[in-house]
Amino acid sequence: MMDSLLLTDLTTELAPAVRFQRLIQALREEFSCGAVALLKKEDEVLRPVAVAGLVRETLGRHFRVAQHPRLATLLSSREPVIFDPHSNVPDPYDGLLDSLAGEPLPVHDCMGVSLYVDGQQWGVLTLDSLVPGTFGPQSADQLKQYTLLIETFIRVTRLEQERMALRSLSRPSEHLATPASGSEIITRDSAISQLLHELDVVAQSDLPLLLLGETGVGKELFARFVHQHSRRRKQPMIHINCAALPESLAESELFGHVRGAFSGATQDRPGKFEAAQGGTLFLDEVGELPLNIQAKLLRVLQSGEIQRLGSDATHQVDVRIVAATNRHLQEGVRNGSFRADLYHRLSVYPVPIPPLRERREDLLLLAGHFLELNRARLGVRCLRLSAAAEAALLQYDWPGNVRELEHVISRAALKTLARQGRSDDSDWITLEPEELDLQSSKPPDLKLDEPSQTAEVLPLKHQVESLQRQAIRQALEQTQGSWSAAARLLDLDSSNLHKLARRLGIK
Repeated sequence: MMDSLLLTDLTTELAPAVRFQRLIQALREEFSCGAVALLKKEDEVLRPVAVAGLVRETLGRHFRVAQHPRLATLLSSREPVIFDPHSNVPDPYDGLLDSLAGEPLPVHDCMGVSLYVDGQQWGVLTLDSLVPGTFGPQSADQLKQYTLLIETFIRVTRLEQERMALRSLSRPSEHLATPASGSEIITRDSAISQLLHELDVVAQSDLPLLLLGETGVGKELFARFVHQHSRRRKQPMIHINCAALPESLAESELFGHVRGAFSGATQDRPGKFEAAQGGTLFLDEVGELPLNIQAKLLRVLQSGEIQRLGSDATHQVDVRIVAATNRHLQEGVRNGSFRADLYHRLSVYPVPIPPLRERREDLLLLAGHFLELNRARLGVRCLRLSAAAEAALLQYDWPGNVRELEHVISRAALKTLARQGRSDDSDWITLEPEELDLQSSKPPDLKLDEPSQTAEVLPLKHQVESLQRQAIRQALEQTQGSWSAAARLLDLDSSNLHKLARRLGIK
C-alpha cells in the first residue's frame, strides 16, 4: 500500500515540502507511531525538513549533532537503530511531541536510520512511539526495506528542485516557491520563497540592489543571500552601517585616506570599498548618508573610481553595491535629503521585504529557531512555548519584526530561568505569555490623554519633552539599550538621538 503511494507521488508534480510531508505521514501510518521526522544534515547540524506529530516550531530548530547523542548514533550507522525504551540517553524531541503538550517524553520507543543520496550522507529519519514495544526486529527490517525507496524519493525531489532552478534561471519571469538550499533565511512563506528565487537570479548580475523594509525584517540576511549566490561569493562581503557613521569620518571610512589628510592620519589607510574589492559592499541604512558622501558614492557607481581623502589620485574598484533602507527614499528626494540621481542608480532593482506580520506562516518556525539557539546558550535540556504562548505570538503585530521576536524569546527565556533558579527543574523551561511580556514590546503610544476639566494644563513644550523622554526610554528598553537600534526604531539619525537625549536629561 505504502509502496504504491510513494511511487505515485514520485510521478506526480508536487512542491518538495508537500511531497516530504506526504512521505512522513505515510510512514507514520505504516509504522503506527506517534511522530516521524525527516532531518537533513547541513555541516554539523540536522535541520527538520518535514515533521508529523511534533509541534510546529520544531521546523525552525536546528539540532547540533554533538549535543544530541541519539542523532549522532543514527548518523554513525548504515543500519536502522532501535533505542532501548528505558534508555537514559536524552531524546532530541523532549517537550516537542504534539500529543504531550510540552511534557517530558515518558518511556517510549524510538527508531531511526541514516539516509544516503548518491553515496553522500543526506540526513536521518526518526520514528517515535509512546507505546513501548512498537518497534522490534521486524520493524527494523521493514524500515531497511523502505530506506532505498525513501532515498530514491529524496534524490528525485532534489533533481526536480535543480530542474526547477534551471528553469527559473532561463526564464527569470517565472519565480518558484522553493527556497534555495543552504539559505540562512528560515521560511515556508510562499512570498519569501518566491523572493529568494528572484534574488537567486538577480545575484548573477552586478546590478546595484536596493533592499526595502521595516526595521528588523532581516535585510542583512537577504544581502548575504545575494552575495552567497553570486559569482563574487569567494570574495569578501563588507557590511557598513551608514547610520552609525559620524559625518566627519564617513568619507575616510568608505573611501580611505592618505597620511596627513587630517589630524591623526599618520599613515595611508584603505576604506571599505577597497576592502570589498572583487566582492560586495553592503550599505545598511543608506538613507542616512550625508549629501556630500552621496555625491562620491554616485561617482563610484558611474565610473568605478574612488579617491582617498587627501589625495588627487584615483583608484579603480570592482565592487557590487547592495544597499538597504527602512526609509522612503523618494520622500528624501522630494525634501532634498537624498540625491535623485543616486536614488535612480541604487533603485535599478528595488526589493521590498515583507514585514513579519505579513508572513504569519513563518512565525513559529522562527520562534523555534530562536528557542533552540537560547536552549543551547543557557545549557538547558528543553526550551519551548506553551500553547497559550504560541497563541500570543500569533496574535501580536510585531512592529519590530524578526529582530523583536528574537529579543522577546531571549528575554523570556532569561526571565523564566531566573525565576525558576538553577535546579533540576531548570533543565525544563516552558515559556508562558506573561514571560513574553508582549505588551511592553509595543511601540509607545504617542497620543496624549484627554485632560480632565480640573487637570492642570502644562505648557506645550513640557508635554512634548515628556512625550519624547517616554518614547526614547521605551525604544531603548525594546532594543535592550542599543542606541543605534533605538534610533532606527524612532526613525531618527543616531547622532540627533544622542543630542536630544542629552538635552532631555536622559544621558
